[in-house]
Order: sequence, then C-alpha cells, then structure tokens
Amino acid sequence: MILAATTPVVRALLQETRTIPVVFISVSDPVGDAFVNSLSRPSGNATGFTNLERSLSGKWLELVKELAPSVTHVAALFNPATSAGRGAYYWPPFEAAASWSSVQALQAPVQNENDIERHIAELASKPNSGGGLAVMPDVFTVVNRARIIALAASKRLPAVYPYRYFAQEGGLMAYGIDLSDQYRRAARYVHRIIRGEPAGELPVQAPAKFELVINQRTAATVGVKVPPTLLARADDVIE
Repeated sequence: MILAATTPVVRALLQETRTIPVVFISVSDPVGDAFVNSLSRPSGNATGFTNLERSLSGKWLELVKELAPSVTHVAALFNPATSAGRGAYYWPPFEAAASWSSVQALQAPVQNENDIERHIAELASKPNSGGGLAVMPDVFTVVNRARIIALAASKRLPAVYPYRYFAQEGGLMAYGIDLSDQYRRAARYVHRIIRGEPAGELPVQAPAKFELVINQRTAATVGVKVPPTLLARADDVIE
C-alpha cells in the first residue's frame, strides 16, 4: 500500500494504479478530483484525510481583516496547476467573506517566482494601500514559502498562511490543520488496511484539529499591532 500527501501526488498515483490501496493526507477536494466516489464511501482503492473545509478560505480573509482592520482588499495567492479545483475550490467562501467584511477579494494566480513578485508588488502598490494577503495551501506555495514570506514582510503586508511552519519561518500568522495529527490518524488507517479492511470502505475524514499561530516578531516588522482578542485565541505566539 501507499501513503501519499498532497493532491498532485495522489492524482499521479491514481493514474498508475486503481488496485494498490492508497491512504492520502493533505488533499482538499478528493471527490471533486475524482479520487473517491464519496466521502462516506470512497468505493475505490483510495481513502484518507482532507486538509481543510471549503469554508476555511473565508476564515483566512476574516483573520486578515481582524488583524488589520484598515485593509480594503485581500488577495488569495494560489497556483492553478496545483491547488484544488484550479483555485475554484477556495474562491466562493473567500469572496463571500470579503462581502461580509466590506473588503475587495482579489485572485492572485501564480506559477513561478516572477508571478509571486508581481502580484505582491501590485497588492502593496494599490492606491491608499490597505492590501492583505491570504496564501492558499498547495504544493507550489509550500515549496516557495520562503520567497512569499520574505516578500510579504518586505512590503509590510498583513498576511495569513495555511500551516504552522509558515509562521515558524517568519510568516505573520498561520491558521490551519495540525499536520502531525493527520499522520497519526493516517497510521491507524494503514494498520486497518493491512489487517484486511478495504480502503474503499473506510470513510474519508475531515480535519480534527486546527491551530492559530502568530509571529509577534513579524508583526513588529510589518507594523501591525495584534489585537489582544486574537492573541488570546492563539495556540502559539512566537515572540
């Protein structure tokens, strides 16, 4: 059997085999990507654990607005080639949250470092400033996180990221799943399949643990004062 992480990896594996059991983690939309027939009964050779609820993208926008109430527009940064639904999976709740928060939602599709630099520069140079950034979870943004974090900080953009390690590496704020918990839960599925249970009969499970991490050092660099209410909700504050 195979343990696989991220949508592009699982997509490639299932193009090669529909018989070897696959347990996946860090996949956003397994039904939409045709990895399984349904979450409750996958039916094929794959099952596993999703890395977010669709509504989480709206939560990221709300967190940027709470962190920096003066923002007037927030961009969702994603790579269409590696993100769920080519980015469409995240967009409806992101756009809805923007409407509720009275900010403009922007799409920032990126496929290389030049795209990253261009979109972040454009966001920072908009009239009256007020720009914020929400980085979507996909392989491209993870691999290029150092560049994204550095550019957002240099442009003094309030930004939210999808995983704890973004904040640990200098990102201003991260809200997302506990990745270690996904590996622990996946190990139980591996054990059950090895003992004879078909992968297709094990339901795909949603995230069970989320964590909010705030980097106070980066907040000082960006010039953002983190509200006490947000600090109180944080699972970890990096001083």
